[in-house]
Amino acid sequence: MRAAVDEAWGAPDGAPAIASLRELQGLVGAHEWRKKGVEVPALRGRIHPHFGVFSPLRGEYLDLIAQAPLPKGAEALAFDIGTGTGVIAALLARRGVRQVVATDLDPRAIACANDNLARLGVAPQVRVVQADMFPEGRALLVVCNPPWVPTAPNAAIERAVYDPDSAMLRAFLAGLAAHLAPGGEGWLVMSDLAEHLGLRTRDELLGWIAAAGLRVVARHDTRPTHPKAGDPTDPLFAARSREVTSLWRLGAA
Repeated sequence: MRAAVDEAWGAPDGAPAIASLRELQGLVGAHEWRKKGVEVPALRGRIHPHFGVFSPLRGEYLDLIAQAPLPKGAEALAFDIGTGTGVIAALLARRGVRQVVATDLDPRAIACANDNLARLGVAPQVRVVQADMFPEGRALLVVCNPPWVPTAPNAAIERAVYDPDSAMLRAFLAGLAAHLAPGGEGWLVMSDLAEHLGLRTRDELLGWIAAAGLRVVARHDTRPTHPKAGDPTDPLFAARSREVTSLWRLGAA
């Protein structure tokens, strides 16, 4: 319990505190996930998520990143925007990208990414920087997996799942062209669950892409494999059963 609390809240300052049993159970659960890690077949390794950092439990989007053809010359440099656990940066490094610049604004995520990159032996290929979206410069490959649900989170720990008003998605699209090297691609990894829930339309997404001076080079789709997608008792089954996860390959218009 002490280890779980320290990981989530930091070292104790001696002041008394009260927390609900449910919250403490969540801290213990997060500690166990961090301890045992999550197997990522595309990486041939495990990712150890820290408390408050999104865990890559859904591996289908990582398979898309592992299989999509890299733009010519992208082996030299790629950006990973909103790196979280560092899983995408590690995957790009394993694919032979010699330098990956991974960004995140959350200090927890930066610590988590550095930990995972060191565990996987790819730290020399990846530089993790604290930044709001893009690092300086341009790259031939810029990857982003923003939160998929455009509603407000109920707690700080949910920020990796919920993106109010699609703010991160729109910021990525709006800034992408300015950070793509000539002939480069931006890879946007998105589920269409929000569309099936009536929270965003496909026309809105396509409109944001066009307004940002971008075009769709190609799109690679896959179906979710997590248990809820096939569970008729799940309240969101109607939407989950139709969900498609896509890797949108975007280029300058």
